[in-house]
Amino acid sequence: MLDAGIVENFRKSLRGKLIEPADADYDQARRIHNAMIDKHPGLIAQCADVADVIASVNFGRTHGLRIAVRGGGHNGPGLSMCDDGLVIDLSLMKGIRVEPVERTVRVEPGCRWGDVDHATHAFGLAAVSGVVSTTGVGGLTLGGGHGYLTRKFGLTIDNLLSVDMVLADGRFVKASEHENPDLFWAIRGGGGNFGIVTSFLFRLHPVHTVYAGIMLWPMEQAEDLLRWYREFLPGAPDELSGFFAFLTVPPAPSFPEELHGRKLCGIVWCFSGPLEESEEVFGPVHSFSPPVFEHLGAMPYPALQSLFDALYPAGLQLYWKGDFINELSDEAISLHVRHGSRLPTPLSTMHLYPVDGAVHRVGSADTAFSFRKSLWSQVIVGVDPDPANKERIIAWARDYWDALHPYSAGGAYVNFMMEEGQERVRATYRDNYKRLVEIKRKYDPENLFRLNQNIDPGER
Repeated sequence: MLDAGIVENFRKSLRGKLIEPADADYDQARRIHNAMIDKHPGLIAQCADVADVIASVNFGRTHGLRIAVRGGGHNGPGLSMCDDGLVIDLSLMKGIRVEPVERTVRVEPGCRWGDVDHATHAFGLAAVSGVVSTTGVGGLTLGGGHGYLTRKFGLTIDNLLSVDMVLADGRFVKASEHENPDLFWAIRGGGGNFGIVTSFLFRLHPVHTVYAGIMLWPMEQAEDLLRWYREFLPGAPDELSGFFAFLTVPPAPSFPEELHGRKLCGIVWCFSGPLEESEEVFGPVHSFSPPVFEHLGAMPYPALQSLFDALYPAGLQLYWKGDFINELSDEAISLHVRHGSRLPTPLSTMHLYPVDGAVHRVGSADTAFSFRKSLWSQVIVGVDPDPANKERIIAWARDYWDALHPYSAGGAYVNFMMEEGQERVRATYRDNYKRLVEIKRKYDPENLFRLNQNIDPGER
């Protein structure tokens, strides 16, 4: 409990808004994407600019407050929110500036990827991001970032040129290959451990229209499809990406009514090469087996990015677990089919995202992101709108993960982790963890920024 005068002085120092529990907009301000998370911060500072971020960091540090940093609010375990303490909310900071000649875009941390897609698409350019346009730019980037363009252009962090940051002591710094390079190394995969990024500068790529869509097969063909997929995709052109999924067909007009509610397996494709080459590229795909549903064609890249937004709005119960995969063995495929065919709710799913191609052309020690030789990033997601199904979706996701983890590379994409303990964090960063601890000790020795997949500066 802070003195009311101290809080009022803090409020007056902000251009943005300070929200307290008694305020009418408090409940709305503390909501994040995952409705499974229900936390009650003492203060929410909705920052309007960098000066507000500096003031908020200094206030939180001076008064010994627990600090959470919120960007897009998509973080699965809800680490962008806290009980008591101070939430530094960046969602008002939504500036974007595209430089079409240099093919770069500068993005503030309150933006979501749909905002970036809208701004860059006008110039025939695209950034490397994820597969849902409502995802926040900051969280996805700092964890690594993989999506439809990853095989061709690398991870999001491989296309990050520089950042502006506010450190734990309130200093404003820049980080790039040439300025504070140790910090720049650490934030590329090390999450929000080292400060608050107030702007990102990304390299863009000439991607406007892609040949993309979804193909679905009966669950009875899942084992054969996965065996074909593991052989085909790593040898396909880097311009072709496709993530495998177990899913329940939603009752949407884009799907035939006879498929509504059926559990199927499928691949969501994206070919970012010349459209005239798409028929040749998809030739081997069509030779596998006729799907029960196919919707492929040329579409604007932002349309692909937002294809699943309506299925996964804010306010659902969500629990996920991830792993990196080096090899899809026959035994692992059998286990996938066993658990994937038992989706507990219509929105629950499992995805295998390809992370080869350009990702493999960066060394494991070149950024904090260490799994540079894995072929897939796996996520098992239990989802449902009803809180009564919370334990059911958690149990399914954990059982599925427990069965497949022995066949994994040992660590996970940090953005696909819940709060799973320090051993999992160390397993994710592997040989890079010791260096991350040293950099954390340099830039945040008191672990002010600890609500994340934490790098503990006290470790030796």
